[in-house]
Amino acid sequence: MRAIIQRVARARVTVGDAVTGEIGPGLVVLVGVEVGDTGEDAAYLADKIAGLRVFEDAQGKLNRSALEVGGALLAVSNFTLLGDCRKGRRPSFSDAAPPAQAAPLFNHLVERLRATGLPVATGAFREHMRVEIHNDGPVTLLLDSRRTA
Repeated sequence: MRAIIQRVARARVTVGDAVTGEIGPGLVVLVGVEVGDTGEDAAYLADKIAGLRVFEDAQGKLNRSALEVGGALLAVSNFTLLGDCRKGRRPSFSDAAPPAQAAPLFNHLVERLRATGLPVATGAFREHMRVEIHNDGPVTLLLDSRRTA
């Protein structure tokens, strides 16, 4: 499971004319589920995201987590994170899990994040979304549950 984490001042997802998720200061989490991912991958990412120290402390160092600063999360499914662009000009998405596998794992990640006490908004799975991200910093990180060592 792969995630792009962006620290934001605010963010919003709309589908058509409807807002499906919106947050103030916090983190946007773009999530790609890979073939072979399990609940353990979702749990690993959720724990890592909740404790990720990407907010500044009194000395201006990235030393505080979303839990510590009262941040919110906006989780958005994004299979294109698994796109392989090494050959040709059209990305291959063969490593992305099919929707029937990806949806439950994405939902597991969201529920695990909510269990931390963080407010979590979401996009809409398998929908065309407009994601407004007001990156703060900018701070952007890549997490991959298969690259833990």
